Amino acid sequence: MASASVAETIRQRLGECSPAERKVGRVLLAGYPSAGFETVARLAERAGVSAPTVIRFVNRLGFRGFPDFQAVLRAELDERNASPLSLYAADGRSAGGEEGEAPGEALLRRGSGMFSAEVERTLGELPPHDLKRAVDLLADRKRRVTLAGGRFTHLLARYLGLHLMQMRDEVHFLPDRDVERTAVLAALGRRDVLVVFDYRRYEAASLEWAGLCEEQGGRVVLFTDTWLSPVTAHAEVVLPSRVGAPSPYDSLVPTLAVVETVVAGVLAELGDDAHRHMQRGEQTARRAGLH
Repeated sequence: MASASVAETIRQRLGECSPAERKVGRVLLAGYPSAGFETVARLAERAGVSAPTVIRFVNRLGFRGFPDFQAVLRAELDERNASPLSLYAADGRSAGGEEGEAPGEALLRRGSGMFSAEVERTLGELPPHDLKRAVDLLADRKRRVTLAGGRFTHLLARYLGLHLMQMRDEVHFLPDRDVERTAVLAALGRRDVLVVFDYRRYEAASLEWAGLCEEQGGRVVLFTDTWLSPVTAHAEVVLPSRVGAPSPYDSLVPTLAVVETVVAGVLAELGDDAHRHMQRGEQTARRAGLH
């Protein structure tokens, strides 16, 4: 179970389950992670299945039983809620290098190894269906795209959005001011795609935005970590990334690799339309003295 969060494992294995077991999985995902700490009887009641079905479901995921499932979930929850300060306090790794290494060489070696591994694992674990669906939604010119991020991840939301703006129309960022933000959220509808970046120490506002979008018929594309943001319950597409770094701060390097991959996919999907849009943008920038 170490290679993926419990929620991601559930998402990946739902296709192998019986219809009754899938009901259990959907209840767990919709109320993740708190639903996993309910009793077997309560979980079975909420899913409308029998208690043995719940046990069969967790066995299918690779757990020896329900207590084992909850123990792993508890450990994951500790990681999920970790802050840079708590990670710093728990980090006993030495910054020292090997004998004969020049100053800085150890840091470069450690960073190179960790970033390379995290990017490779992220792209290797990315669900191809979700990646393709994200590209399809973002390349659909009939849809309006709105992007939003958090404390740090708003930078990646803006990075993705600025690329999309060069390829197609109707790309916007969720405004910062309350009145403008309210207007945008109230106007979300069936032709809207809300792209949300939400990573551990998840932001309650992101969950509310996604819920509003889904209720009003829109689609939600979520970029998150392997513990999976609560926004997952409202998202049609979930693109998880690993966050390992040589510091206590979660790395966004693997997420940037996913964003770049999505950009490449949207560009290929739009093809000549994207090329013409980029040409118009270049011409307009020159005429307006913005090039």
